[in-house]
Amino acid sequence: MTLPADIEIRPMRAEDFPRMAALWKASAGVRESLGDTPEGIAMYLARNPGMSLVAEDGGQIVATVLCGHDGRRGFIHHMAVAATHRRYGVGRAMVGRCIAALADAGIPKCHLFVAPDNQAGKAFWRSLGWQLRTDLEDMSIETGG
Repeated sequence: MTLPADIEIRPMRAEDFPRMAALWKASAGVRESLGDTPEGIAMYLARNPGMSLVAEDGGQIVATVLCGHDGRRGFIHHMAVAATHRRYGVGRAMVGRCIAALADAGIPKCHLFVAPDNQAGKAFWRSLGWQLRTDLEDMSIETGG
């Protein structure tokens, strides 16, 4: 599938935060967390340069994906595509670039989290070859940092 010519995929910048946050709030499958602040996103981007992406159409951010790694495993967060821009291959293209960036960094595996009730999200990831893991459960703690 070829992207429409007017959609540009580019590296995410810290100053994109307000427009990204608006898209996340409008995307039912995206759950924001404590680190989803301008400062938190800027720190994530600095630790993982060039891996996170946005798609723009006419200056409007229509898709986002946060991508990074810890030196062993890759992670994808906040994959969101505006409802008006779905089914054009934007998400697929962005994920492909993320996986290529992780492979170039020598990262052999990537993980992501999907809300249990996000059936559309699960269908999207399955269509790209991702597999649902049932052998683990996620545990978290707030550090106060």
